[in-house]
Amino acid sequence: MTTDITMPALSPTMEEGNLSKWHVKAGDRIEPGQVIAEIETDKATMEVEAVDEGVIEELLVEEGAQGVKVNTPIARLKGEGEAAKPKQEVKAPPSEAKPKAAEHTSKRAPATQTVQSSPGERILASPLARRLADQGGIDLSGLKGTGPNGRIVKADVESAAQTPSTPQQQQTPQQSREVAKPAPTQAPATLESYGIRSGSYDLVPLDLMRKTIAKRMTASFRDVPHFPLTIDLEIDALLKARGEINKRFADNGVKISVNDMCIKAAALALKLVPEANASYTPDGIALHHHADVAVAVAIPHGLITPIIWAAETKGLAQISAEMSDLALRARERKLKPEEFQGGTFSISNMGMLGIKSFASIINEPHGMIMSIGAGEKRPIVKNDALAIATMMTVTVTCDHRVVDGALGAAFLKAFKSFLEDPMAMLL
Repeated sequence: MTTDITMPALSPTMEEGNLSKWHVKAGDRIEPGQVIAEIETDKATMEVEAVDEGVIEELLVEEGAQGVKVNTPIARLKGEGEAAKPKQEVKAPPSEAKPKAAEHTSKRAPATQTVQSSPGERILASPLARRLADQGGIDLSGLKGTGPNGRIVKADVESAAQTPSTPQQQQTPQQSREVAKPAPTQAPATLESYGIRSGSYDLVPLDLMRKTIAKRMTASFRDVPHFPLTIDLEIDALLKARGEINKRFADNGVKISVNDMCIKAAALALKLVPEANASYTPDGIALHHHADVAVAVAIPHGLITPIIWAAETKGLAQISAEMSDLALRARERKLKPEEFQGGTFSISNMGMLGIKSFASIINEPHGMIMSIGAGEKRPIVKNDALAIATMMTVTVTCDHRVVDGALGAAFLKAFKSFLEDPMAMLL
């Protein structure tokens, strides 16, 4: 039997990828678990493993092809016992751009997913379909696949999740986001239509990361009813505590940053005001058990948000060590998907760039995102007298479907109490 190997969905939001490198050629015999290709997503480059054994009959997509849609056949496999056709020239689709070299490899993923349901019977499912089924407690053996060769794809799992036949087939927040996709927007006009002369600018093609950022931020700003709340904090006590900690534990390699202390304070505030640690879903408000704090890290051509999981349970030294490691590997594009996908709350800190205050766009499905500005000496009124203090402006952008004004204010009040009295974070 001939089977198509398709472009896998390596994350719930992936719609296309670049085929960076082939590790096989037509006529090669492959075994399950063997690395056959490298796929570049918007966040990382991942190795793809074979699931079935057989002989590569034909490579359908050229090495270096960009913008290959998920579930597009990329190779054809002859099953065990069948002869392979003579080697054929690999032809890229006309729309493919010039080859792009693979950057780094962070994780392996199967090109297709095979699930064993009973002896002698195999169920083919895409990686994304398998992941969604696992999250929703859906038995793939009871589904009929609509993909190539009867493979179960995302749409099949989503359809099963919406069928109220069993208690296990309830939609998870992740599935809800996949189903409720925003309608496509009209393509922007060309610069020439605005009067900008042709040839007066250089056009840098969009890579997958920039395309994804543009799509997600546009959808979030358009579809999420959001509003900002801003507060000024006095951080002299925090800076003093930070200095004492770093001095006392310098021999142990501890170096705490203001950002590390903000992560800890935000996590504790979310636990103190648990209603703010929430996400909107069409089925209800999801109240999260832990404060999983995603922190924006600038990398070439965009940004990524690695996550400090259960940050409320971790000390400052552990948060600092994890954040340093995550930021380093983020810039090298070596993060694993589970290290940047998910989270319950976001932090973006531009204080080190001298930005005094700003408001960020919500990182769905988080209910809030915090924007941290630079600490600076400012004149303030204290005890009815003019004084000088180090002040920092913080803004939270709230999803009004989840966090209303009073709830957002309660969160900021708790955050301020921890940051202005850092000893309270030790309780």
